[in-house]
Amino acid sequence: MTTRRAVVTGASSGIGEAVVRALRASGWDVVGVARRAERLDALDAEVGSASFAADLSREADVAALAAHLEATGPVHALVHVAGGARGADRVEDGKADDWRWMFEANVLSAQLITAALLPQLRRAAAGGGHADALYVTSTAAQTAYAGGAGYNAAKAGEAMLVHALRLELNGEPIRVTEIAPGMVYTPEFTLNRLGGDQASAEKVYDGVKNPLVASDVADVIAYALNAPGHVNLDLVTMRPVAQSAQHLLARGPLRPRG
Repeated sequence: MTTRRAVVTGASSGIGEAVVRALRASGWDVVGVARRAERLDALDAEVGSASFAADLSREADVAALAAHLEATGPVHALVHVAGGARGADRVEDGKADDWRWMFEANVLSAQLITAALLPQLRRAAAGGGHADALYVTSTAAQTAYAGGAGYNAAKAGEAMLVHALRLELNGEPIRVTEIAPGMVYTPEFTLNRLGGDQASAEKVYDGVKNPLVASDVADVIAYALNAPGHVNLDLVTMRPVAQSAQHLLARGPLRPRG
């Protein structure tokens, strides 16, 4: 059998990088996609992935990526991790540039990459096989919180895209999966969201016993892709034990009561 090949977006850091590592460890060929070419090159050298630098909110970059993939082999799985948050403003204080960026990074990029790669996923699934389209959204897509409206709206929009896609692909051997993590500690996500304010970013995780880390999410993604082809994990919501809901977070040691 031909080795299966996955395209992983957001591969230069955080969850995307961890997914590249997890899939390579389980035998996949992987094409990592992100804007920062130097980070992709370093990852390629370490784990044997391939890379393609692209800004997925730009149609020309997505078209170039699709052409590159067409020329270099089949695509059995799309793992769309790229996205992000900017700002923690109330609705009345929201900055149009931040909201526009979040829509483009989370929703538009998902639409562009999906439309571009579906023909290749279909070809990979032909002849009795299957293909995968997997998207990392967030629990922010499920529950609003004060100061989160821009990100809530963007991730909810991405989640609705995923739900609609699953319906539109009914009858085709393409699994559509959504992974919605809660609190995940990565070096960049919250720091970027808060404009590089290191002290404020660290305060978000202060006292939280074992927040999720990128490799936790990557392990679930690898499981979903490696599961038998007839098994589809429609939606996986995952949080650290300390986070019972989007708004309910325990800080300090976790202890049994009684």
